[in-house]
Amino acid sequence: MIKDSIDEIKNDLRSKRDALMMAHQKLNEDSNSWNQAIIALSLTTGLIESIKMKLELNTAGWALVPIILSSITAACSSLIKFRNFSQRQEILIQASANLTSVLNKARNHKSLDDELLTEYNLALEKLETSIYPTERKVFLRQSHKNLLEILKQETKYFNLINLANAGEVIELSDDSSLSSEEQLDETTHPKKEPLPIIQEVQTEEELGNTL
Repeated sequence: MIKDSIDEIKNDLRSKRDALMMAHQKLNEDSNSWNQAIIALSLTTGLIESIKMKLELNTAGWALVPIILSSITAACSSLIKFRNFSQRQEILIQASANLTSVLNKARNHKSLDDELLTEYNLALEKLETSIYPTERKVFLRQSHKNLLEILKQETKYFNLINLANAGEVIELSDDSSLSSEEQLDETTHPKKEPLPIIQEVQTEEELGNTL
């Protein structure tokens, strides 16, 4: 889709920047999971070695357990190096920083010019070379959905501000999905009637005042 306005450029940069940040977050979570597994395996191996020494467990089965755990730990370490988490995260960070820089420049422009358009195209090239197309499709879909939810929540927020400025009584609900009209509608939030006991007391007080 051709972007021919400054607002379209800013929205596109925001969504693509967020998609890169989501991709970086996913890589970071995967890297942490592998590292935690290696730490757990290493601690387990050391624990078993200590138990063997204290209890003098010298059977063949106990001798094989630390060897197996050490082999699994070495395999996990090799897989981490093979997946190259650190370099991929660094590439995503650089591409995200580039998009953020162009986005800041776009926010300071009132109209689209050739210089900004050139930087925008360079940022897109950096994005396309930093992440695989299949992954880009997944994270862009998540980014678009997230931005739409943010815009929806901001609209509700400004509507509530307008109602407050107009002197309307705003009833805040724990359910953030309710709109301001639903919160202020008396059909969904009817006024509570006084209890029968209170009504009787009021009746007796009125009778006392009349005597």
